[in-house]
Amino acid sequence: MTASSSSFSSLLPGLWVPVVLFAALAQTVRNAAQRSLTSEVGTLGATLVRFLFGLPFAAAWLLVLYVLPDGQPWPRFSWAWAGWVTLGAFFQVAATAALLLAMQGRNFAVAVTLSKSEVLQVALFAAVLLGEVPTTLALAAMAVATLGVVLLSLPPRGAVARASRQGSGRAALYGLVCGACFAIGTVGFRGAALALGDAPPWLSGAWGVLLAQALQSVGLGAWIACRSPSGLAPLARAWRVSLVAGSMGAAASLAWFTAYAMQGAAQVRTLGMVEVLFSLLVSRRLGESFRRGEKIGVALMLAGLVLIALQGL
Repeated sequence: MTASSSSFSSLLPGLWVPVVLFAALAQTVRNAAQRSLTSEVGTLGATLVRFLFGLPFAAAWLLVLYVLPDGQPWPRFSWAWAGWVTLGAFFQVAATAALLLAMQGRNFAVAVTLSKSEVLQVALFAAVLLGEVPTTLALAAMAVATLGVVLLSLPPRGAVARASRQGSGRAALYGLVCGACFAIGTVGFRGAALALGDAPPWLSGAWGVLLAQALQSVGLGAWIACRSPSGLAPLARAWRVSLVAGSMGAAASLAWFTAYAMQGAAQVRTLGMVEVLFSLLVSRRLGESFRRGEKIGVALMLAGLVLIALQGL
């Protein structure tokens, strides 16, 4: 951790925890909106919505920061910062592509479960690329939380048996690649926050999201416009839900980037697993009971999340 991030952590101890919780909650709302768009604009179109329709909100937030009475310092931009943001933006889209490929397989559940290895891979890549090595206790918390999420992601026992008979090699590969791409993307965004030096976390997050979503909007938008017969027209017709997905996506991204400027990538992504719990609660009908494996998964995940949060206080 750099001196700048350390100073903000000491000045605002534990602030990253509610920031991550807000990010996970906003991301849950965004995911729900995106899912409702998939049948209308396609999977790639629903993915683009989070970037394209989120971009104006990211720009508006940055403008608000600069018109506040106290004003904001102008960050010391560098090629290193731009490179880290570009790396994160590319691998975030690549992770989505890997997940889309997994969806084409017959045992998608296997791929999704293995993609939950993202947190442990974040710890690995952060150690290699950024020199951020978690403590032994933090690693234990990450492993416990990851095990809990895996248990939550597993389908019922009969579905697991059917999946194993269908073969899981390719789905497993896509799941691991998806987790690795998300992990590298996260490390890229954390590296970008560190590259801005002493910029306040909220300003670092705003600039990072603006550049990342601009790159993703142009890149993925151009791909869809060239490859899809209808181009980007379906997105314009679904603008109401797209605005919801975009605004919530921008809010989540701004919070994630801000948290990366305050705390290590592995700790942030571990606590961010609470999104799985939020999604599970949203999808559950009132009165529906949890399976035994799900109860164990929730308990393990909560234990890991509480431990990692206490580590960062």
